[in-house]
Amino acid sequence: MKKRLDILVFERGYAVSRERASAIIMEGNVLVNGVAEIKAGTKFKDDAVIELKNSVHPYVSRGGLKLAHGLREFGVIAAGKTAMDVGASTGGFTDCLLQNGAARVYAIDVGYGQLAWKLRKDPRVIPIDRTNIRWIF
Repeated sequence: MKKRLDILVFERGYAVSRERASAIIMEGNVLVNGVAEIKAGTKFKDDAVIELKNSVHPYVSRGGLKLAHGLREFGVIAAGKTAMDVGASTGGFTDCLLQNGAARVYAIDVGYGQLAWKLRKDPRVIPIDRTNIRWIF
């Protein structure tokens, strides 16, 4: 049976979500049977050899890379702190904060169900969906 490439990449643990798998594929970082593939919807057999061309960043989205750079540049220490990720979306900032030792992160977004599952189930994360930050203050 054939499956979409983004599903295969996600099921094999190369990405934390199907959306992230699609992004990795479109970035050109996935090889299928030794050939680069950039279309997430292309179908392949279950036994296809899938490899990542480049190392994938350690956060659920690229937002984590941006925040990590800011934390380093400005000498901000997240360890032990409570933080708020406004406009959390998939949670790149939230993921970065947690990996840098944040004790708790409130992940606020007007959308619903966008936060990566690994973050949603983390007890240090308090997801607040369907909420505009302007409504809180």
